[in-house]
Amino acid sequence: QVQLVESGGGLVQVGGSLRLSCAASVRTFSSYLMGWFRQAPGKEREFVARVSQSGAVTNYADSVKGRFTISRDNAKNTVYLQMNSLKPEDTAVYYCAASESLWVVATPRYDYWGQGTQVTVSS
Repeated sequence: QVQLVESGGGLVQVGGSLRLSCAASVRTFSSYLMGWFRQAPGKEREFVARVSQSGAVTNYADSVKGRFTISRDNAKNTVYLQMNSLKPEDTAVYYCAASESLWVVATPRYDYWGQGTQVTVSS
């Protein structure tokens, strides 16, 4: 099985920064495209960002573009989400996910999910 464990969430003021981490217990980490999703109370889960298997290509939701950066370290089996200029609407539980789909798939199927980490942005 594949286990994903998120960390780094917490309480931060508007305009602040957080760095989320996701550690994966997989032997072939570089074969998975990795993504971050978030879910606020009463709302559906939404896509935040994804990074290709090699880490060379990224894609972001319009709402976070220019503020968030996704990256991965395949030697450490870890994916990161650097979150800057945080806004109250960024408040949500953030989930790490792994997909066996090809990068070219517009809406890849995510096969494995972490437990989530809470991010709260307060004014």
